[in-house]
Formats: sequence, structure tokens, C-alpha cells
Amino acid sequence: MSIKRAVSSLPSLAAGMVLAVAASLSLSGCGQKTETGDGSQIVRIGSVAPLTGPQTHIGKDNENGARLAVDEINAQGLELGGRKVKLELLGEDDQAEPKTATIVAQKLVDAGVVAVIGHLNSGTTIPASKIYFDAGIPQISPSATAVAYTAQGYKTAYRVMANDAQQGKALGQYAVGKLGAKKIAIIDDRTAYGQGLADEFEAAAKAAGGEVLAREFTNDKATDFTAILTSIKGKDPDLVFFGGMDPQGGPMTQQMKRLGLRAQLLGGDGLQNINYLKLAGVDAEGVIASSPGLPIDAMPGGAEFRKKFEAKYGAIQVYAPYAYDAVYALVEAMKRAGTVEPVKVLAELPKTDMQGVTGPVKFDAKGDTTGGAVTLYKAVGGAWQVLETVK
Repeated sequence: MSIKRAVSSLPSLAAGMVLAVAASLSLSGCGQKTETGDGSQIVRIGSVAPLTGPQTHIGKDNENGARLAVDEINAQGLELGGRKVKLELLGEDDQAEPKTATIVAQKLVDAGVVAVIGHLNSGTTIPASKIYFDAGIPQISPSATAVAYTAQGYKTAYRVMANDAQQGKALGQYAVGKLGAKKIAIIDDRTAYGQGLADEFEAAAKAAGGEVLAREFTNDKATDFTAILTSIKGKDPDLVFFGGMDPQGGPMTQQMKRLGLRAQLLGGDGLQNINYLKLAGVDAEGVIASSPGLPIDAMPGGAEFRKKFEAKYGAIQVYAPYAYDAVYALVEAMKRAGTVEPVKVLAELPKTDMQGVTGPVKFDAKGDTTGGAVTLYKAVGGAWQVLETVK
């Protein structure tokens, strides 16, 4: 009887765990190497992000953060259950597309990975999470902030940064309380991330006393926002909030300026990176955006991480430190378990309590990070200047 037939009657998570462990122990049957020359066991970990297309810069940032951690751990030497282990990172490209994400997720499951760091976008992380859950494989996202990701109840799903409920609340309160915005327009890109963050921002802004004059939407492929912005201009808002990523945020900012729309532009972590500053150019001046977590220089291990990362990969975009911490959190769970078997690693992940580069790494019952901070930044002179951190 095949393994798949033998476990077909088990609950999906339990059956998936059996299959995942079996896959990790039988890679040689698929023509894949399971040992190094010195007898170390090769353990494969997946990393998924957009590695092609307009979000390549942040996708590679995620992968490089994870790869830096893997290289360090291998150099230090890892031993589990009395056997030497060498980690191998399998990087995959989901193109920031939900359908591609599920294909890539299944590919990694079939390749016998014991865990996955990713995905980057909420819109890809959420559909992929069902596949990892069914396979019983731990998934730690360094950057998916949508509340829905961990609200599904999958005990395989974790993240190491604050979610959109925390970020949206901070942005809404800041818009009304600190910026004095009374009349607000909101645009989102209809992705799980962009729409989710905009929803949380709207609720917080209204609760703080702001009035939402308009709620418009676009998509994550658009580059022309003239019609939306013209409609918004006619309502004369104090502030425009955009829930989306920098490939749309850059041209949107420029078009706001050309139309004479003088409202303050406010965004989330989709804008708060160096690529947005390049895309928007001089028109980025004065734009405010948030990012979950502390500024890199305020992170406990930020200065050292920056030095190591930039020497190897160049400038940090935004999420690399979180991908790095995600790998270390996974490996610490493996150490406590004394094995790479997913079912045993999953039993240890909720016990995570470590000091990461980004700060303390702990998980609540849903798999969310506890005590996540949110930092607000302002674009000044072609760079992001810290305004304040909300904890």
C-alpha cells in the first residue's frame, strides 16, 4: 500500500504531516541528493517571493535575508539529534500572483521541503497557506500583514511582523490625531494586502473623527490613475491614503502633483522602501508611510545586520531583517525538537521566545507576532526620515 493511500483516511493536517515527513526522508528516490560528502543531512527550506516583475526588488530582499541566515547557520554548524545538518534554501518565484503561488507551494511540498519562509505578499501567502497546512509544513512569513492569513486557524501559519490591524490603526490615528486630517480619500489596489490595510485605516480614521469622502480602487498592475485622482480632487480632501505597493504608488504620486492635488499622501509599508523614492522622484517629498517594526538602526541587531547584508547584497529594501529572523526562529524550533520532522517542529514553534535582529520574537495563539511596533516615516530629500514609532 502506498503512503498516500495509507494516510488517506486521516484528518488533512495529520495526513499532511505524515506525507511531509515521508517526503523529507525519501528525496533520494526522486533523484535528489540527501547527504553532503561529509555525511551531513541536507535539509531543504523553501523561500517564496516575487523574483520577477515589478516587485522583484522586495522579493529578492526577502530571499537574501533568508539566505544570509541560512549561510550563517551552515557556517556555524548545525547538529540535530546527533547528526550534522546542512540547510539548503530553495528560492521560488510566485510573481506576486495568487494562482502562481499555489503552484509554487505544491512544487515545494513535492520537493520535500520541511518548512517555508514566505510568501511575501498577503495575496499569495493566504492561498499558499492551505497547501502548507494540508502538507503539515511550517510556514513563517516575514512580510504578509493581512489579518486573514493567521485568522484561518491553520496551526502551520506564523509571521514575524505586525499585522494590518496594528498598522492600519496606527495610520488612521496618526492621520487624524497628528496630521489633523478631517476630510479623507482612500484608494486601494484590491489585493489582500492593499484592501485589508485600507479597511483597517478607514475604521481607525473614522473612529478618530475623520470623514471619508471617497473610497476608490485600482489594481496592482495599473500605472494610470488620472481618472481616480481627478474625481478625488473635486472632493477637496486633506489627505489621500493609498493601500498598495510602490510600482503603483510611484506614478500615483507623480500624477497627484501634475493634477495639482495638494492633499497629504499617506501609505503603508508598500510605499516605505527605497524603490518608491526612486519611482516617485522629487514628487515623493513630504509623503508619509509606515512600516511594521522598528527602524533598522533602532533594532537590537540592526546595525550589525545592515553591515553584513549590505556587504553581500547591497541596500536593504524593507523586509530582509524579518526574513532573517524567520529562519532563525525556525531553526531554534528545530533545535528544541532535535529533528527537522515538521510535526515535531510545529509543536515547538509556539514556544518561540528569542531575541532577533528585529527585536523579541514570540508568537500568540494565532501565530501572530506579539507586541509588534509600527514606525512612521516621511520622505525628505530623497530619503526616509523617522517620525515616530507606535508600540
